[in-house]
Amino acid sequence: MEKKDLKIIAQNLANPQGEKGIEIGEMMNATNIGMTLESIKTLLIEDNEQILEIGHGNADHVKSILNKAANIQYTGIDISETMHQEAKRLNKHFGDQADFVLYEGKKLPFQDKTFDKIFTVNTVYFWEQPVEYLNEIYRVLKDNGTFVLTFGQKDFMEKLPFTPFGFTLYSNSEMEEMISKSHFKRMKISEREEQIKSKTSEETITRNYTILTIKK
Repeated sequence: MEKKDLKIIAQNLANPQGEKGIEIGEMMNATNIGMTLESIKTLLIEDNEQILEIGHGNADHVKSILNKAANIQYTGIDISETMHQEAKRLNKHFGDQADFVLYEGKKLPFQDKTFDKIFTVNTVYFWEQPVEYLNEIYRVLKDNGTFVLTFGQKDFMEKLPFTPFGFTLYSNSEMEEMISKSHFKRMKISEREEQIKSKTSEETITRNYTILTIKK
C-alpha cells in the first residue's frame, strides 16, 4: 500500500470524514469490538449510572452498554461530524437514553462530576495535550467513579504501517508515567491479546493491548 493511502487511513482513524470515513468507521467497529466489549465489561456498569464514551466511532456497540443494567444513560462524544451523524442514525431507536455530542477535542462540555463511568478505546494516540486532557476527564468524573482507558501496546502498534502518520504510541510504563502527572491517583493494569483482521490486508494479526482501570 502506498504512503498516500496509509496517510488517508491514518487521518480517517483519527477523524473519520465523508464516505471514506463511514467505511473506516464500520471497519473500526469490527476490528475494535473485542477491545470495546472488554472495556465495557471492566466498567462494571450498575443501574442508574451515567456513562460517557470518548471517541465513540459509529457507536454500533451502544446496545451492549444499555443492556448491562437498568436505567442507564449513555453519552458519546466525538470530534468527527461523520461519526456523530452515523452514531445518531444507528442508535435513534434508543431515544433519549443515548445522547451524542460533537466537540473540538480538548474541553469536555460537561459539568464537574457528571459521570459515574467513563471509557475510551484507541483514542489516546491522538490527544494533543494528554495530561491536560486526563485532567478534563478527572473533572467530569464523579468522586467514586471509574475511568477505563484502553490502548494498543506500543510494541504492537509500531509494527502497523499507518501509525507513523499522526499517532503517539505508549508502552505500559510510558502510559503509567503520563497518568501519574495528572490528578488521577490509582490505576490497575490488565493486559490482553486477541486475533484481528489487519486494516491494510487480508491477514490475521495478534494484537496486544492494555486496559487501565483508573480512579481518583
